[in-house]
Amino acid sequence: MRQDLCGNFIGMDNITTIASGSQVIIEPATWRDLNPLRDLEKACFPLDAWPLWDLIGVLTLPNVVRLKAVVNSKFAGFVAGDVRPSEKMAWIATLGVMPVYQGRGVGTSLLLAAEALLGVPRVRLCVRISNSTAIHLYEHQGYKHISTWPNYYGNGEDALVMEKML
Repeated sequence: MRQDLCGNFIGMDNITTIASGSQVIIEPATWRDLNPLRDLEKACFPLDAWPLWDLIGVLTLPNVVRLKAVVNSKFAGFVAGDVRPSEKMAWIATLGVMPVYQGRGVGTSLLLAAEALLGVPRVRLCVRISNSTAIHLYEHQGYKHISTWPNYYGNGEDALVMEKML
């Protein structure tokens, strides 16, 4: 899958139906999504919300796949993948879904769309060891636990490093 010059997906239906019967649209995120992304970070990651400059970076830096999910014209979720072509891999830097849309397949839709655009054979991500919901999602999508990073998060919690071969 690739994007045309306007940022539209070519070769993928970017509209899926989620459990509530609503449609989720996966589309490129831009700097115009900064404020909704700030709200998402606060709602999903109260202990680890990225500072403003990191959010600006993830929305503007090269070699980053950045997608948003929109449900009923509302910002529902976001994923960013940091592509590292020389290493033939990418890192999912963040994946979050607004609480009202969690458990409806939005996270899965974002993850699969990002994987399709990364263009590398291997993807890694980190997740809080206590985040069993996210760990289940990743395992269900084929990610395997490959390492643990002790005290990775600000409060001293460990991170699981997970990997998937695409």
